[in-house]
Order: sequence, then structure tokens, then C-alpha cells
Amino acid sequence: MTAALARFARRTALLTAAGSGIGEATAHRLAAEGASVVVTDVDAEAAHRVAEEIRVKGGQARSRRLDVTSPDEWAATVAEITARNRHLDVLHLNAGRNLPGAAHELDDASWHDQLRLSLDSVFYGVRATVPLLRAAGGAVVITSSIHAAIGFHGFPAYAAAKGGIGALVRQLAVEYGGEIRFNAVLPGAVVTALWAHTPAEYKARTAARTPVGRLGTPEDIAAAVAFLASDDASFITGQNLLVDGGRSISSHE
Repeated sequence: MTAALARFARRTALLTAAGSGIGEATAHRLAAEGASVVVTDVDAEAAHRVAEEIRVKGGQARSRRLDVTSPDEWAATVAEITARNRHLDVLHLNAGRNLPGAAHELDDASWHDQLRLSLDSVFYGVRATVPLLRAAGGAVVITSSIHAAIGFHGFPAYAAAKGGIGALVRQLAVEYGGEIRFNAVLPGAVVTALWAHTPAEYKARTAARTPVGRLGTPEDIAAAVAFLASDDASFITGQNLLVDGGRSISSHE
């Protein structure tokens, strides 16, 4: 590994919802740059698979099941990291849920479910890991969404949760000052499993509305997360970085 690709050597990174998509790509990216990664997901088998793939490539990884909406599971996860790694340098909070429906169509359960998984989980994760992150001078990167910046039909709960992340990132950056950095990435249209059954015509139309002329990949977002988590971004905190191929600045027509 060259020095240029060892930004996370001797560092421990904890990633949530890392059994697929953006979390999976970020786990591979941080491990490739030297991090010892703790791959967590509510799907224990998916987390195990990702960790095993990283180890096969020569990286350092282990997996753990984590329900990010459970404070008790957060406490147990942090206890394990404290015992095994003794430090935590990077936290990537990536969980979220998107259940479309206009405000008048959403029931209480759908509204609260989306906020709990996308926003409450961030609070639980930060609260549990602050002591370790403070000790390490760590960095937190949260996966938000383009929905936090512009409106789309049918996503009130998801937009509210992701918008809340933006405000929380600013608050946390002020609260913890020079001890911990907090930033968020706001992906645009990224091809993950959620897009598996999306009609080709819709994908093409979305790509055409994106100035770079294509949809994003999980690796595109992983690169941004790695930057914000690294010392290359040591003077950046409290920011919400759009990683959307320019979609948010283009015409919606």
C-alpha cells in the first residue's frame, strides 16, 4: 500500500448499514486505505459477507449485527470496540429508510419508522461513541440525501429526516469543536439495490437531468466519505456535501 492510499492506517472505523450499497462500498474503501473496519448491519449475514470479502483482499475487518435504533445494541457494540480496538477514529452512519407517500397518505407508523431509522439512529450512534471519538480526535460522516436540499413529490418523512441530519451535523460540529469533526454527504441518484426494479426509462430520464450525464455509484459516495473522514479534510466540519453529479443545480424540467 502506498503512502497516498494509507490515510487510515492504524485507525478503526465503524460503519452502519454496511452490508450493501453505500455502506459496503465505504467499508471496502476505508479498508483499502488501511483502516481496521467494523462492518455492522441489521442483516448479520450481509455484514459477515462484506467483512470476509475485505479480509480476502488483505484488509482488516470484522462484522457485527447492529440494530441502529437500539441504544442497548449501540452500547454493546461500543463495549466490544473498546475491548478489542481500544479506540475509534471514524464513524460512518449510513442507515435510512425511504417509504414514499404524500403527507396525507402516510400513517403514523410510516412517519415514525422513517424518522427513527434515518434520524434517531444518528443521535443514538453519536451519543454512544462520543467518548471514544473524543479520545481519538475522530471524524463522523453521516449519509444524508439530496432530499435534504431540494424537494421531490412523495417523500415528506424521508426529507424531514435527512433535513434534520443537516441541522444536527451543524449543532454537533459546534458542540464538540476541535475534538470531533462532523460532516454529511448528500447523495443524489445512486444505483443501489433500491434501483434494482426501477424502469430503465426512469433511470435514463434521471441520468439526463444530471449534469455529469450518469447516475452515481456507491463508490462515488464512498470516495467522498473517505475524504471527509480523513486528515485531508481536517479543516472541514459542520458541512453537508452534495455528491449528486450536479443534479441539485440543474433544471427540474
